[in-house]
Amino acid sequence: MDEETPLDPRTAPVPRYGHGSLADLLPAVAAAQGVPDPAGPDGSAPGLTLQPADRACVFLVDGMGWEALRAHPEEAPFLTSLLGSSTNGSGTPLTAGFPSTTATSLASVGTGLPPGEHGLPGYTALNPDTGELMNQLRWHPWTDPYEWQPYPTVFQRAAAAGVATCQVSAPHFEQTPLTKIALSGGTFHGRLSGEERMDLAAERLGAGDRALVYTYYAELDGNGHRYGMDSDAWRGQLQYVDRLAQRLAEQLPARSALYITADHGMVDVPATPRARFDFDEDWELSAGVAKLGGEGRMRHLYAVPGAAADVAAVWRDVLAGHAWVATREEAVALGWFGPRVDARVRGRIGDVVAAMSGDVAIVANRTEPKESALIGMHGSATPAEQLVPLLEVRT
Repeated sequence: MDEETPLDPRTAPVPRYGHGSLADLLPAVAAAQGVPDPAGPDGSAPGLTLQPADRACVFLVDGMGWEALRAHPEEAPFLTSLLGSSTNGSGTPLTAGFPSTTATSLASVGTGLPPGEHGLPGYTALNPDTGELMNQLRWHPWTDPYEWQPYPTVFQRAAAAGVATCQVSAPHFEQTPLTKIALSGGTFHGRLSGEERMDLAAERLGAGDRALVYTYYAELDGNGHRYGMDSDAWRGQLQYVDRLAQRLAEQLPARSALYITADHGMVDVPATPRARFDFDEDWELSAGVAKLGGEGRMRHLYAVPGAAADVAAVWRDVLAGHAWVATREEAVALGWFGPRVDARVRGRIGDVVAAMSGDVAIVANRTEPKESALIGMHGSATPAEQLVPLLEVRT
C-alpha cells in the first residue's frame, strides 16, 4: 500500500463553469448573434463574452488539449499562430468540464449546460431506474434520449431565433442519440473527409445573414488512444488538423468568426503495474464496489448498500498521491459537476468518485479489455486533460 498522503479532494482543479468552460462557449456565440436567452433553462446571461459576428463557426477537434497543442508548434504552425489571439484574452484556454470525456463535453457544448444539469456525467454511468451501466457514447443499453437529456440545445434555440444553423460532421453521427440530444438543431450535413467538411462549413456560413455552423473531427483523439501522443501517428493527425483549420479559415465569408476548440486533452499512461491499477485483480479496490463506471482516468464507484464510506477510505489509501477521491456528496458540494446537480442526475454519479492525478489509471483488464489497452486516456481534472484551446479567426 502506498504510504503517500491521500490527496485532498478540495485541492482538485474545478472547471470554470459559468465563465470559462466549454458549456459557456455556444451560449456566448449565440448571444453575440442576438439569440435571446441562449444560456439555457435558467435564462441567465452567458458568463463568457464574445464580440458580435453575424456568421459563426465552431470547429471542435476531439482530443486536442491546450497543453499538447502548445507543446507541438512544428506540427501545428497555423494553430500555434492563433494562440496569442484567443478570444478570451492572451490565449487563455477553456476548461472542458468534469469528467473530461467526449460524451460529457459534447453535451456541454451543445446544450450550454454543465454535466450536473445535462446529465451525461461520464463515459459510462449508472442508470438508477434500471441498475445498469450505460455507455453514453454508444448509448447502450438503450435509454430514451430525451428522458436522459431533456433540455433543448443551443442550436435549436438559435434556429428558432432565425439563425441559419447546421452541423457538418461524419455521416454516421447523424442519427446517434448523442447527436440528437446534444448537437441537433437546424440541418445536418454528413461528409466523409475533413476537407469536404471544411469546404461545406465555409459554404454554409454564407447561407444567411446570420449563420451558426458546427463541425467536428475525431481522429486526433482516436490516434492518441491507440498510439499515444508520443507517436508519429498522433503527430501526423495534428498536422492534418492544422491544415484543415487553415483551409476553413481561408474560406470564411465576410462578417464571420471561427472558433477552434476541443472536448478534452489527453494523458499517456505507461504500460506498467505502477501506472495501471487493475480493478479486476486488486481485492482492496474491488471490495464493496457493485459496479465500476467511468473510464481509466475517472471512475464512478457504485457501492453495495452501506459500503460507500469504506470504499472511499480504501481507495484513498490505495491510491494515496495518485487520485482525488470524493464521495458523491463531496464531489457535488465541491462543484465538480457544475454549480447545480439536477435531481434526475444525482443517482448517475458514483457513490464515490475517483479522479486520477499524474499519469496513472484504474484499468479493468478482464472486464474492459479494449479500454484497458489504450495508451492515451482522459477523463480527470488535470490541466493536460481539462484545458482546451479557444482560438479565433475573424473576417
